[in-house]
Amino acid sequence: MAKTKSVFYCQNCGNQFSQWMGQCPVCKQWNTIVEEVVDKREAKQKNPAGSTVRALEFSKIKAGSEYRIPTGNRELDLVLGGGMVPGSVVLIGGEPGIGKSTLMLQTSLQMPFKTLYVSGEESPSQIKMRGMRLGFEQTRIKILPETNIQRILQVVKQENPEILIVDSIQTLHTDYIDSSPGSVSQIRESAAELIRFAKKSGTPVFIIGHITKEGIIAGPKVLEHMVDTVLQFEGDRHHQYRILRSLKNRYGNTHEIGIFEMTSAGLKAVENFTGILTHSQREHYSGTTAAIVVEGIRSFPVETQALVAPAVYGTPQRSVTGYDMKRMNMILAVLDKRMGLRLGDKDVFLNITGGIKITDPGLDLAVAAAVYSSYGDHPVPHSVAFAGEIGLTGEIRPVSRIEQRISEARKSGFEKIYISAHHKIDASRFGIDVTGMKFIGELSEI
Repeated sequence: MAKTKSVFYCQNCGNQFSQWMGQCPVCKQWNTIVEEVVDKREAKQKNPAGSTVRALEFSKIKAGSEYRIPTGNRELDLVLGGGMVPGSVVLIGGEPGIGKSTLMLQTSLQMPFKTLYVSGEESPSQIKMRGMRLGFEQTRIKILPETNIQRILQVVKQENPEILIVDSIQTLHTDYIDSSPGSVSQIRESAAELIRFAKKSGTPVFIIGHITKEGIIAGPKVLEHMVDTVLQFEGDRHHQYRILRSLKNRYGNTHEIGIFEMTSAGLKAVENFTGILTHSQREHYSGTTAAIVVEGIRSFPVETQALVAPAVYGTPQRSVTGYDMKRMNMILAVLDKRMGLRLGDKDVFLNITGGIKITDPGLDLAVAAAVYSSYGDHPVPHSVAFAGEIGLTGEIRPVSRIEQRISEARKSGFEKIYISAHHKIDASRFGIDVTGMKFIGELSEI
């Protein structure tokens, strides 16, 4: 009887250790090392006799061209950088129920390519019913309900698909490792098998992955380094809008986003995002402001809502939806220090409407204005927009692509926009009142 071998993996960075430790010595994270039983039956192949490996001179290497294959989904192509690259491996992560499977199934049903959809979570009948709800009856897609990676690759060799979609990587397992599906070693080995297939055959592979409660893709962090592209599908399940964001892309930039609307007929690409995240009747309410943010090549207005109230239970609460909590705490500290707002005994709630998450620092000024408005119960005129970053000294710092933001504010119907006074632009040519601010204390003059 073979002796059972146990190894210890870090769930964060994927490194292997011979014994358990409280803190990973590589990534310095606590309580991330878990024990797994490993039984590698596959013999390691040695380098064949007589084979040689040599280095290549950079000047003599032929540069290859990036041939891209359109998916038929305009927003997905935009985030990928123009379409699929042959042999690329794309990892798509997102919360449960956000629409990852719907996005990939709808995309595969629209593509005119021979597609193999590997499902480890849903039965073929469930996928069929979802496809019918999306309005598709006849298609070239084939469904494979299987979780064993060796059997999957056998079917792939027989079917020879042009596109391979795996839903999801956490359900796959390999015979070469004796551990449960979803473990660190199983995820890493299954992903390695798919990557080897993609690079050898030139077939684009899409892998769907779950995320943890911390918002990161489940499994070892090394999984994100193994693939070519990492996409994050985010949004609020209780709202209709979804954002597909690129976190890593070896074949394009990571600044583009795709915007979708979840409808009864599936995900619909949003062509005109202007004005759908703002409410026109804001003049009667305090704590509500509008900002012009930039995500990728897009600029659009968003509505920021803040509520400042006395702390009832002694300890002040801080609640944020759609914005970075640490950045809001920084803005609150600046308001306290530079404007004298006593927020230490106040509950502060912040919400970005529409159920989306904004990472643009140009939202800072609108957040500060919303908090100040709610604190003093002074409504901000609905015709005013903001675009500026706040520094620790209270100065209003310039943000990128300010001309695009000003033009978007004018197209969205705003009559005035507050920006940093450090921008050197000709404000008269935009057809909108552009006002520069140097210090956060000038919010009291609005």
